[in-house]
Amino acid sequence: MSGEAGGPRVAVFRPADERIETAGEVLRSLGAEPVADPMLEVDPTGAVPAAAPLVVFTSKTGVELAAEAGWEPGDADVAAIGPATAAAAREAGWAVDLVPEEYTSAGLVAALRSRVAGERVTVARSDHGSDVLLDGLCDAGAEVTETVLYRLTRPVGAGDSADLAAAGDLDAAAFTSSLTVDNFLAAAADRGVEEAARTGLADAVVGVIGPPTAETAADRGVDVDVVPDEASFEALATAVVDALDADGDRKH
Repeated sequence: MSGEAGGPRVAVFRPADERIETAGEVLRSLGAEPVADPMLEVDPTGAVPAAAPLVVFTSKTGVELAAEAGWEPGDADVAAIGPATAAAAREAGWAVDLVPEEYTSAGLVAALRSRVAGERVTVARSDHGSDVLLDGLCDAGAEVTETVLYRLTRPVGAGDSADLAAAGDLDAAAFTSSLTVDNFLAAAADRGVEEAARTGLADAVVGVIGPPTAETAADRGVDVDVVPDEASFEALATAVVDALDADGDRKH
């Protein structure tokens, strides 16, 4: 189908800012045709991280919003969930004290477990953060405060990729969070194509950025074909395109 011109069509669901643009560039560099269908819209709360000896950021967006609000770490240590979040923190002029080997909530818990007993920890993130991080830090003996820096909503009009999937015109989907899975299915339902879109996904390559998203997809009845070893979009895109290549562009 699309392989004749722009390559296999791969849906990507990142917010409608430089992240979706970068995702598109990555996919094009791999020979794929990106289908940009933002499933997340950022609504800042105006909050800043609560004071604590350790502040944990779980996204580049959270760092940027805290910095824009004038927050500074001061004497606090800063932990970042992955390289992109750490890079944003350093760009804001902050020192980054910890980046886990595994760029997930579970990875953060594993990296912090030995140092947080009896310590106050602030987790600064969206309103859709995983319980894995809060529960894991509490179990390790930390006194945890969550600061919600932004809310994530489904943009009005999202769902073009669901129509493509329903029509059998989507080769792959690259889900970057549990919420993108939920919002894709909700958008499909709103358009009256959920059953057909699910069938389209079953015939496509479905990639997810990490185990939590894979678990959500499975819980929603979506079969996952690809979970990269590294929780980054570049790794996800590469794994998805490799799977398409290995399978001869799936059914197309």
